[in-house]
Amino acid sequence: MDFIQFFKALLLGLVEGMTEFAPVSSTGHMIIVDDMWLKSEEFLTKYVANTFKIVIQLGSILAVVIIFWGRFMDLLGLRKSSQPETGTVPGQRLKLSQVIVGLIPAGILGVLTENYIDDHLFSTKTVLIGLVLGAILMIAADRFAPAVPRIQSVDQITYRQALMIGLVQCLSLWPGFSRSGSTISGGVLLGMSHRAAADFTFIMAVPIMLGASILSLFKNWEYFTMDSLPFFVVGFLSAFLFALISIRFFLKLINRIKLVPFAIYRILLAVVVYILYF
Repeated sequence: MDFIQFFKALLLGLVEGMTEFAPVSSTGHMIIVDDMWLKSEEFLTKYVANTFKIVIQLGSILAVVIIFWGRFMDLLGLRKSSQPETGTVPGQRLKLSQVIVGLIPAGILGVLTENYIDDHLFSTKTVLIGLVLGAILMIAADRFAPAVPRIQSVDQITYRQALMIGLVQCLSLWPGFSRSGSTISGGVLLGMSHRAAADFTFIMAVPIMLGASILSLFKNWEYFTMDSLPFFVVGFLSAFLFALISIRFFLKLINRIKLVPFAIYRILLAVVVYILYF
């Protein structure tokens, strides 16, 4: 791998890590950056290039696992549950079964539509559509959310709310819509605080992103070579390091600024890219 390829892998990892858990669509940003500038398909096959954009999410997943390590240990029953967060009923904790309920809708739809998404939706044009539609949903969420959220902690979530958020998460299968943007918006509309919705979004992201990455690796294993392996390693490490930074920053910020500033950024980005690209 020469310096140019190293730089491209580093930059794509940076874009993934900084945008994966902000409600701006990491996949959309990677597609835009790659289509307009990096053009990784010039030195990787189309399938490996698209798989790279999914697999480096493993770096972001690892960052989430580290940040929410205690929470995941509680969910898996690998340690004695810690004290519930302020405002919850004593003994009330988020359950693994609730996370699974939230994963089912997008998991099923993702398996059924994966080939179509890979073949037809990984383009700048479709990303711009997703950016704008996702921004509209986020603005609506802030506009119509309850003035005082009924649910201040992820531990207060119900099975019905988990399922509803899971249904909204299906929108994120369209590149550019944003997994966190759709699920946080859905949670806020259901009466959750922005932080509680973000926590649930990040916890749900780990199994669904991990599953998508493993499936993509399995299906495209034949396209990987020793020449492309360093590209993946650099992208993975870059995404991991920058995700650690961005997640901590985002969680401290989201309850204060909410979703509208991110929605405005998405719309402005879509307009700028449309002017430059089309």
